[in-house]
Amino acid sequence: MSVLQEYSSLSSSSPRATISHTLQSIAGAPPINPPSCKALIQLIIDDLQAVIIDGSPSRLIRDDALSALSAVKGLGKIPHGAQVLASVPNLKCLMTLAIKLETAPDASNEALKCVANTLLLSEPARTRLLSQEIDGGNICVDLLQKSATPENTFLSSRILFLCTASPQQSASFIESIVETKHTHFPGNGTIIDVIALKLDGLIASMQAGIKMSRDAMTDLLKLTFNLLVHYPKLVPSELQYPALAGSPDDPKVMGDFWNSRLEGILPPLVRAFQTIPLSSPNPLTSPLTHIIHSLITIPVDASSRAIWFGTRPHSHSTTPQPSSPKSATSPLTGSGHDNQSTPKEPKARHIERAISSVISAGRRSFGRSPRSESPSAADCASRAYELLDMTLAHFLPGDIDPDDPAVRDLCKIDGDTSLDEIVCPLVVLITRFCLGDNDTKTRIRQWLVPENLDRTHPLERRGDLLGRCLRLLASVYHSRLKDSMGEMLYAMCDSNATTLAGYFGYGNVAGFLFHKGVVSAPPVSAASGAPPTTASGLPINPITGTIEHPTETIDMTDEEKEDEAEKLFVLFDRLEKTGALPPSQNPYRKAFQEGKMG
Repeated sequence: MSVLQEYSSLSSSSPRATISHTLQSIAGAPPINPPSCKALIQLIIDDLQAVIIDGSPSRLIRDDALSALSAVKGLGKIPHGAQVLASVPNLKCLMTLAIKLETAPDASNEALKCVANTLLLSEPARTRLLSQEIDGGNICVDLLQKSATPENTFLSSRILFLCTASPQQSASFIESIVETKHTHFPGNGTIIDVIALKLDGLIASMQAGIKMSRDAMTDLLKLTFNLLVHYPKLVPSELQYPALAGSPDDPKVMGDFWNSRLEGILPPLVRAFQTIPLSSPNPLTSPLTHIIHSLITIPVDASSRAIWFGTRPHSHSTTPQPSSPKSATSPLTGSGHDNQSTPKEPKARHIERAISSVISAGRRSFGRSPRSESPSAADCASRAYELLDMTLAHFLPGDIDPDDPAVRDLCKIDGDTSLDEIVCPLVVLITRFCLGDNDTKTRIRQWLVPENLDRTHPLERRGDLLGRCLRLLASVYHSRLKDSMGEMLYAMCDSNATTLAGYFGYGNVAGFLFHKGVVSAPPVSAASGAPPTTASGLPINPITGTIEHPTETIDMTDEEKEDEAEKLFVLFDRLEKTGALPPSQNPYRKAFQEGKMG
């Protein structure tokens, strides 16, 4: 007898043990054929509707709700099962069950899991859930506000995240939940205030190691990111970079626009950025990566400076050096992922647009948190710098070439990902710090290239953060990170080509500057701010960035000079024939054409 036939044969007079056994067998059964699956889902949903919502006779009783919903969840994990649950009546039934069963939290959560799985598999279901007939979005906002456990927060956040993924489908809903004020909500009564409160609660839960807290934080941050990205594009918002103003018809890019209704989200995001336990050896894992994604969208300006960087005075004389990779790694609290899986959302295009925004920009009241007892404790610049140092030390140990296959293999250990995806958002965040605050820009530059930097050896071969950053500028495989790293160094050097070449040596940044339109070494200028000499007074070579040693005269016979010239001629001829060198750029050909060689 099939599970469909077995369930259909039940009645209200069937023994409770038989009903319970049948529901358990459905939940644990292998996939069944689509017609039977659809029919069985609808039968169970109709029975739950009857006994819990309508109060009419049914095969089930209220105590069967958890087992019945577990069975529905299992059947709905496949697309043809989700199609049944994605109908308006069934979605409405599931949301009503979640509310009616609040006194039985496990059953209520099981109903929300059915909804979340359906939204994941069926995009039309997301629009239907937000319809006036179901009003599932606002129901979930209320559930989020009332959530008392990480699992409650996770489920309501997951549903809201999926419902707000597309601004075309959820524009009015996004505007509504950001702008509508509720008297029973904390703070100003909006979704932003609810998210802020839940973020602070989840920080404590993660520190205490409470189950599901990491996953709850991750999905709450995914919802936060959706609101921060989409809301400023949907309503009149302030342009962050007036120099980039274009046509009103141009699409708005993430990070270019900001709306003051979202300001309340920055303090809790900063607290989470500063205090959540980090994973090891790679600290850039969720939910920290999702915190960084959200922070990228928020302006760094004078009005928010104290939140970003604490109450640090505008002084460059005493800049605290972040910990070395070795010491910075020691206090990390290892924290693995919970078993609950979370789907990846397509964030890459948003981050790429943020990188483009920062690149374009380069071309052209809240109290302090009680957790921050000193100015440096709330310094996001120091935290971001240390994270970049630790992350690159893990993926690029020693002086390894970033394009070494071992680096790509290491990235795939934590999942099918790349160094671009892992590190780019953090580099973009540091770039925004440099563009938005002069004091922070100077401090970050002093950390990376201090006045007492040892310049006796090639900078790009160093086994520290500076060497890794410069080696990434020559990377072929990690193209996005290469561009982002160049923009970060450019921003911390006042977006000035001469200053950039002065600090790092023109040879290390020539490729980046070429793409900026600078095709030759910029002239050395005392006004650039780059040091012409080391702290001990030794001259710095403008090409290599290392100490300039007196050139020694090389004595060569005429025959030796002819041999060297012939080697160069063969080399340039080979480069021209392979297409690596245009004929017009061959110095020997030019000399022949100009009559300089007999």
